[in-house]
Amino acid sequence: GGGNGNKMSTTDYLARTHGIKSRRKMYLFYYLPFFNWIRQYKLSYLKNDFVAALTIASMYIPMSLSYASNLGHIPPVNGIYSFVFNPIIYAILGTCPLMVVGPEAAGSLLTGQVVRENINRGASKDGDMEKNAQIAGAVTFMSGGIILAAGIFRLGFLDNVLSRPFLRGFISAIGIVIFIDQLIPELGLQGLANATHGVEHGSCVDKAVFLVQNIKRSHGLTAAVSLGTFAIIMVCRELKKHMQPRFPNVAYIPDRFLIIVLSAVITWKMGWDKKGLEILGDIKAKGKPFPVHFPLKITHLKYASDAFSTSFVIALLGFFESSVAAKSLGAAEKPEQNVIRNVNLSANRELVALGVANVVGGLFMSLPAFGGYGRSKVNASTGGRTPMSSIILSVITVFCVLFFLPWFYYIPKGVLSAMISVVAYSLLEEIPEDLLFFIRIRGYSELALMTLIFISTIFWNLKIGIAVGIGLSLLRVLRHSTRPRIQILGRVQGTTDKFESAERHSDRRVEFIEGVLIVKIPEPLTFANTGDLKSRLRRLEDHGTGKAHPALPPVRNKDHNRNVIFDVHGVTSLDGAGAQILMEIVRTYRGRGVRVFFCRVPSQRSNVWRLFEKSGIVDICGGREHFVHSVEEALRLTELEEVEGELAGEYEAASAA
Repeated sequence: GGGNGNKMSTTDYLARTHGIKSRRKMYLFYYLPFFNWIRQYKLSYLKNDFVAALTIASMYIPMSLSYASNLGHIPPVNGIYSFVFNPIIYAILGTCPLMVVGPEAAGSLLTGQVVRENINRGASKDGDMEKNAQIAGAVTFMSGGIILAAGIFRLGFLDNVLSRPFLRGFISAIGIVIFIDQLIPELGLQGLANATHGVEHGSCVDKAVFLVQNIKRSHGLTAAVSLGTFAIIMVCRELKKHMQPRFPNVAYIPDRFLIIVLSAVITWKMGWDKKGLEILGDIKAKGKPFPVHFPLKITHLKYASDAFSTSFVIALLGFFESSVAAKSLGAAEKPEQNVIRNVNLSANRELVALGVANVVGGLFMSLPAFGGYGRSKVNASTGGRTPMSSIILSVITVFCVLFFLPWFYYIPKGVLSAMISVVAYSLLEEIPEDLLFFIRIRGYSELALMTLIFISTIFWNLKIGIAVGIGLSLLRVLRHSTRPRIQILGRVQGTTDKFESAERHSDRRVEFIEGVLIVKIPEPLTFANTGDLKSRLRRLEDHGTGKAHPALPPVRNKDHNRNVIFDVHGVTSLDGAGAQILMEIVRTYRGRGVRVFFCRVPSQRSNVWRLFEKSGIVDICGGREHFVHSVEEALRLTELEEVEGELAGEYEAASAA
């Protein structure tokens, strides 16, 4: 506190002590990182940032067209909008300088699922692209709102809720779903699928059956262009992977952009569009570019209610992927890329940045956009040094929307589908490694979780897979967090002050102490893990171990429970519900004539000690004398009180005689 009695925060105290005068600027630079990095920016960085932005634009703007038209079922231009607004907003608010925000396959597919559900219900139509875009905008807006609220309420720890098996099972299932989805337009069977009931909006299995039954009816030219594109991209991908260690500049080659340009030029010259090859056609936005549409109008609330659960999952998955990318890219790969100083990666500020970006994107009916590791890795490997590369990417995208959209007219849809199939393949690449890892460590519960999520997603739909995955993940978390991990301690033979778990050392190296039950509580006590504390303590009293089945009759001598010592060094926090349960346990012991002692309690200034006093635990035990610094000291107190009790008994007997 200050000298005049007013409290001062630790931050203000340290700032004043070390002569930091501009404390307001300090907070401004922290919460608006743009003002931190822009003052450090040099013109010499511009070339690298421009090259990185141009490379990303050439690779990922065509991909955004694919995500919008093939996965999101909205106009292709709305996919490009995700690169107009989101990168520049993240550059202002984000805390990872090299991360680039944009649409991802999983989020686009989930958005398309909502659009399809509304088409199935008759709320929209396949050809009503304007309404479909409005539905997608509502999904993006709500995803942004959810993640923004999470950031404001400091819920950055949520990226730890989803386990690796859940994500691997779900992402691999998404990879299969996307791959089979894209085979239909790649083989020129989209028109037949639309005409066949239950296929276009059916499950992954329905589409696989349709493909097997109708593969002979594929359109030859479309199949050749699509599968040829897929093969060329895969070959280029592998060549770049093998050549990059020796020739780093190969990363600058925009192979996918060149493939797009060549396919469009050849289609135009050869007249393939007149031979049955589907092309993008006119993808200009109706009316003025960048139309604004508020997605939560009263008339659109019916879309919003249906889309909320999917928006929540998109927000969770998007934040998790962004978090992985941000942690991986927190430090630049090369020393010369560490040009921005005083950048502190913060999960809560990341939530705010991504939330604001998607709320704004939702107003313009774009796809949900989050940080992607692959895209950000390209930014770092092609010379990107600062968030200016994201701003330049947004500017390039604006120019594309305003001036270059007519050039996209002859791009074959099959080529875009092939590009998405490559993304689906990349989602499946890590499956063998994860499977082998869990098999090697015999992680059968993780394997079962992955399998259940995978099967439910493939055989039903994405929502069922999500529900199963989140439900099972939460059950595992709750099961783990609600089990108290109390231990019975014994004294190490040949010592007086060393105590260890008697269950872990069953080799007679640890001995029980007659008349005393020593219980160690190695974790904070909350409402979640104290519900079963009474029954666990009863097992220790009856059997001397928590591993025995409760059906076993009591085998431990009750005289060994005359004194109970709680070692609460691990109880670093305690809530009201936990304090109430602990008070009831202590009161029950005292009612049975059992003496209760506590050792290694947190300091008297802590919240734990305050709750011990307020709940009455201190008084019920017998006062502060029963709260000591070590187990050894508590044992001496038990011996002293037992001797005092015996002397008092002898005195009473003598007086009665």
